[in-house]
Amino acid sequence: MTTSLPGTGPNAGSTHRRVPVAVSAADPISREGAVGQLRRHPEIELREESGPGTVALLVEAALDEAALTRLRRIVRSEGARAVLVVASMRENELLDVVECGVAAIVWRHEATAERLVQAVLAASRGDGDLPADLLGRLIQQVGALHRGTAGRSGPPALGLTPREVDVLRLVSEGLDTGEIAGKLSYSERTVKNVMHGLTTGLHLRNRAHAVAFALPEGYI
Repeated sequence: MTTSLPGTGPNAGSTHRRVPVAVSAADPISREGAVGQLRRHPEIELREESGPGTVALLVEAALDEAALTRLRRIVRSEGARAVLVVASMRENELLDVVECGVAAIVWRHEATAERLVQAVLAASRGDGDLPADLLGRLIQQVGALHRGTAGRSGPPALGLTPREVDVLRLVSEGLDTGEIAGKLSYSERTVKNVMHGLTTGLHLRNRAHAVAFALPEGYI
């Protein structure tokens, strides 16, 4: 276990696994601010570069094509799980971000140390973490897609099992892995296995992406 980073607190010798995090930002002040927020928490291990098994925290003032390209590279090429810290996001950008594979989004004005750590830990577990207003907007957008396909005939095309549908429905309500396990009387490992099978089998990026696929098909 790495203990060389300064400011990791009295619990640095804990046996709990530390989450490797690489911070990227468009300007050095934003990067140093995020690094300073995370450095004080013993569960975070700061890295210089992202890669498989790491969480990449990307700080952006706003989303443009260059930012989306960076997100796609981080998730698809480097194999990291992404947390996006952004000041604002237009309606048409939300699905683009989900498609890129972002696991968690934090508004810049809400980016306290505790909020950043919460998002990083959620991303490291494979959980989604969206602000409540963004989750509502995502459901509305995908609901509009669902209404546009409501007139078609035939059963849903994805062929999800009842267990997968139950888990996805609770994911869409914003519940995390432990809460879903409690609601369905499953173990957390079972919930994780269900979501892993879904995202792998359907070539999806994360939980929000899975919800975005399931809603138009009429499962949720």
